[in-house]
Amino acid sequence: MKANRILFITQEITPFVPESPIANVGRYLPQATQESGRAIRIYTPQWGCINKRRNQLHEVIRLSGMNLIIDNTDHPLIIKTASLPAAHIHIYFIDNDDYFQNRLMVRDAEGVEYSDNDERIIFFARGVLETEKKLRWCPDVIHCHGWISALIPLYIKSAYNEEPSFRDSKVVFSLYDDNFNEPLPDNFLQKLLHKDMDASLLDGIATPTTYEELAKIAIRYSDGVVINGDNISEELISYAKLLGKPILEKQSEEEYNNACNNFYETIF
Repeated sequence: MKANRILFITQEITPFVPESPIANVGRYLPQATQESGRAIRIYTPQWGCINKRRNQLHEVIRLSGMNLIIDNTDHPLIIKTASLPAAHIHIYFIDNDDYFQNRLMVRDAEGVEYSDNDERIIFFARGVLETEKKLRWCPDVIHCHGWISALIPLYIKSAYNEEPSFRDSKVVFSLYDDNFNEPLPDNFLQKLLHKDMDASLLDGIATPTTYEELAKIAIRYSDGVVINGDNISEELISYAKLLGKPILEKQSEEEYNNACNNFYETIF
């Protein structure tokens, strides 16, 4: 069986945000995958630094309007779209006035990390999955990039594991060098529980939750791990190996896209 549908869930995509290792992968890996004959779909946050007018973002009314409850508070989900005409790539943006409007990525303009980054992670992950449920696209492989997508593997294998859209999906998580530094709030692990998820799913994950602990959650529930940085923690690599996860080692820029597409076949 061939992996024909690839869902990319990525923290950054250039040219919507400035170039970076993850933003460049977010832009060019989906294009290479599409050019290989596969169908693709992309989700990314509507960061406040993205110019909506210049990039021609517009709201998808039929997908917006759902409220996601996080820590007993309702947060409206807004879905926007834009495209890269030269590459024939269509992108969905997850938006919310509290978590993304007029706000940057990990840190504010003063360099201070946002105190609610934990809730932004939860909202983004659930926003993507609830939108995909409505669209009923059924991806074969879901490739997650960056800390903002780190809960996707857990949710796919627990709260959403019986959803027809994800029942047969395999999940790949990419590890990058650039991540948050401040531990997430002490109650993060409790807040992320959704539907009938059991707290035992998070056994062994320390609190307060550092980036390394968050990445361990992603690795534990992924079907494969991709090394996308030169300085990835040896602890995380050892953890993936201990769990027997297939690992795609760091690739050269020239080989990366083909290597990922071959990896999808191996995982699927």
